[in-house]
Amino acid sequence: MTALGLLSVAPIAQASNSKSGAIPGYLGQEIIKPARLRKGQKVGLIAPGSAIEEEALQKAIKNLKDLGLKVELGKHVRAKHGYIAGTDEERLSDLHMMFRRSDIDAIWCARGGYGCTRLLPDLDYELIKSNPKLLIGYSDITALLNGIFEKTGLVGIHGPVGASEQTDYTKAHFVKVAMKSNKQFKIELSAENQQEEDKAFEIYAIQPGKAEGVLVGGNLSLLAAMAGTTYQPQVKDRLVFIEDVGEKPYRVDRMLTQLRQAYALEEAAGIALGVFADCEADEDDASLTLKECLHDRLGDLDIPIMYGFSFGHISNQCSFPVGVRAQMDTTKKTITLLEAAVQ
Repeated sequence: MTALGLLSVAPIAQASNSKSGAIPGYLGQEIIKPARLRKGQKVGLIAPGSAIEEEALQKAIKNLKDLGLKVELGKHVRAKHGYIAGTDEERLSDLHMMFRRSDIDAIWCARGGYGCTRLLPDLDYELIKSNPKLLIGYSDITALLNGIFEKTGLVGIHGPVGASEQTDYTKAHFVKVAMKSNKQFKIELSAENQQEEDKAFEIYAIQPGKAEGVLVGGNLSLLAAMAGTTYQPQVKDRLVFIEDVGEKPYRVDRMLTQLRQAYALEEAAGIALGVFADCEADEDDASLTLKECLHDRLGDLDIPIMYGFSFGHISNQCSFPVGVRAQMDTTKKTITLLEAAVQ
């Protein structure tokens, strides 16, 4: 297939004299850019999904302090309710409190894990919209980042959770996206990831070309779980990024099939696939390989698609701002943020 030309959405003009940093965005939606994170500021650390063990919590606290940030723990961050970090009411209380408190400058999720989709119907979206601040995390946090963006227009950061491994690559990319007001920033592949022998780190174009659009997406399992709800991200003319971990190819197939039927992926500007860690079939399974599965389920879409970008459940991961325009170039193997994610 011939490489496709640039697919674009209407330009997003900066608003003036706007306290919230609101700008006109996709299909007239008001996009709100939160203030950038600065050293010395106080960050709320919460667990909106699965329960976190004390060792991981202490690692999260250290990671944030190493960035020069002060840490305020959510009241229920250590709570446990079976496989969830406390009841829905407790986790909602922590999230709402961090948005409400004027002395909290950003909210960082200590870990992901199941539970975030349960919160979506009861989130106070008006409270969030009236108190815009960075929300940071990935994996199950996909539900919060995309649900909040669709309901309020607030940009969030799909990046490391608090307890993630803060490699040089991970830290440098987070700082560039969340702590700097760069008008443009080119996200290049991790050199360490490119040296990995695991075929999950292979880099290849499923359909070559360039694509430009507002970034939405995250974890495939969560995007599938949100399908058919009012919280699922709209994908028309947007640049959709997707990753997952620990799913056999047939399960990846099933979820991509669900996305194709619920999201109309053929209307997206393009698709950026991260590293699908531990997603190969066992040797004795009657199965397609992951690569074959992705080509089978996505290869007929007439849009640029590339696999192997440096995000996912891996050590070296970049940070994607949900709600910001970006351009993917499969030849250069880059994703370029076309505007700042923060003020």
